[in-house]
Amino acid sequence: MTTVRPFTMNDLLKFNNINLDYLTETYNMSFYMSYMSKQPEAFTVAEAPNKELMGYMLGKAEGEGNLWHGHVSAVTVAPLYRRLGLAKMLMDDFENLCIQTYNAFFVDLFVRTSNKVAQGMYEKFGYSTYRRVLGYYSGDSPEDALDMRKALPRDRDKQSIIPLDHPIYPEDLEW
Repeated sequence: MTTVRPFTMNDLLKFNNINLDYLTETYNMSFYMSYMSKQPEAFTVAEAPNKELMGYMLGKAEGEGNLWHGHVSAVTVAPLYRRLGLAKMLMDDFENLCIQTYNAFFVDLFVRTSNKVAQGMYEKFGYSTYRRVLGYYSGDSPEDALDMRKALPRDRDKQSIIPLDHPIYPEDLEW
């Protein structure tokens, strides 16, 4: 049986099976540690019965006023454990945290425009494209991102997911 639990410092030494995958955005250790120290309840890991890490959710709450929301910085599952519903389980867990603890209006995430598989998965989870962010991803494979959102119960009229009719640049992002 899979266990979802808080991510710990020791997990940073055990998650290569998840992070060493071309579909996974990876970060430096201080990035992960900042999430653990600031909003540890939003950084969770799925663990197999043999204690192997299967996937993780890296999230946070941010914004002000009606832009108060949960942000998914990363949700990823090791290749061996994909197509078992783990991403959905981790996303549902984070969305519940955003509803019950943060009282957020919506959850958002960024996904590469070329990652059609992830876009389809998020659409199945109830997310829709809010806007395109030009040049969001830099480095060896520069690319635009789609800002995908899912309205939560606090946003009764679903104002947070009305799509913008024009793309923006990273420097135009609110948070």
